[in-house]
Amino acid sequence: MPESVHAEPLTSAAQRPLNLCDRLQITHLSPQHPSAQTQIDPGLAVISGLSCTPKTLPAQYFYDDRGSQLFEQICELPEYYPTRTETAILQAHATDIARLTGPCELVELGSGSSTKTRLLLDAYTNMGLSPWYCPIDVSGSMLKQSAIDLLEHYPTLNVHGYVGTYEAALAALSVSPLPTRMICFLGSTLGNLNPQECQVFFEQLTRSLQPGEYLLLGVDLQKSTAQLEAAYNDSQGITAAFNLNMLCHLNWRFQGNFQLEQFQHLAFYNSAEHQIEMHLKSLCAQQVNLLALDLTVALERGETLRTEISRKFDLAILQKQLQYGLEIGAEATDQGCPEPTKQLKPLQTWTDPNHWFGLMLCQCQQR
Repeated sequence: MPESVHAEPLTSAAQRPLNLCDRLQITHLSPQHPSAQTQIDPGLAVISGLSCTPKTLPAQYFYDDRGSQLFEQICELPEYYPTRTETAILQAHATDIARLTGPCELVELGSGSSTKTRLLLDAYTNMGLSPWYCPIDVSGSMLKQSAIDLLEHYPTLNVHGYVGTYEAALAALSVSPLPTRMICFLGSTLGNLNPQECQVFFEQLTRSLQPGEYLLLGVDLQKSTAQLEAAYNDSQGITAAFNLNMLCHLNWRFQGNFQLEQFQHLAFYNSAEHQIEMHLKSLCAQQVNLLALDLTVALERGETLRTEISRKFDLAILQKQLQYGLEIGAEATDQGCPEPTKQLKPLQTWTDPNHWFGLMLCQCQQR
């Protein structure tokens, strides 16, 4: 069963609003929770990735507490344009989004520090609305601290956060307390999914939305190889540290013996697939053990473990795929299941003057 707890005050009660804790609920989704039962066991995903050719690792293991902190640092790097570009689009159009949706609960996948979410909360608050916010993140400590910071800043805000994977949290969402809901999937996290995973994600997303509810989707757009590769090979080495930290996380979680000094960060643009690929390159022939998984992995000198892809999109093509080409539930239909009854319809798109990044507001509608 999920554990629902109120966050404990970090300072004395006299220093905090009396109702702060009353406005915060955090649900920890354990592997035993029904919403998590259909998910792949995380250990099996690691075994599968390290047993295939080429070898891969699940990107979810970037985000232990240190990984989440490093990613926040990446977002501030001069080479890493996506965060500041998406933020500028939100600054310019958050009020437009609020007007289009009206009062709605904000559900954010991969909430992190919730920095960009404040622009949306400001827009709803300035319209005289009392916002509700549902952050979803695998880092419980970051989610909790961000939620408390938001509650202190917004006196009428209510927060119900979920600590767990996107899939488990979407399946566990309760009925929205407001007339409608908007799921926010920002930061071009969609690009971390290959086309098949993207299909599955949109199927689940559409099941989680009721007709009339919204999806706010941020996507990184195609651009020069030089600009893309610079964004993932920053001069301060923060991205490299973020990539290598995954091995620390795996060592801790699965009793592994990865030696970080024997791996090198590698990131490059695959122009054929329109995606950045991040790898960890083995600097020598070596053998790695993950005792908790009863797994031994042999690596050759120069062999890589792919840790992430980051696909870059054509905004016009993505709109058409959502509206016409992406058949939500098509795979299930081929197996004789009922025809899907809902779809995501793009309503409005925004981009920056350089067309580096796109923001798309979609609405769930009956077919």
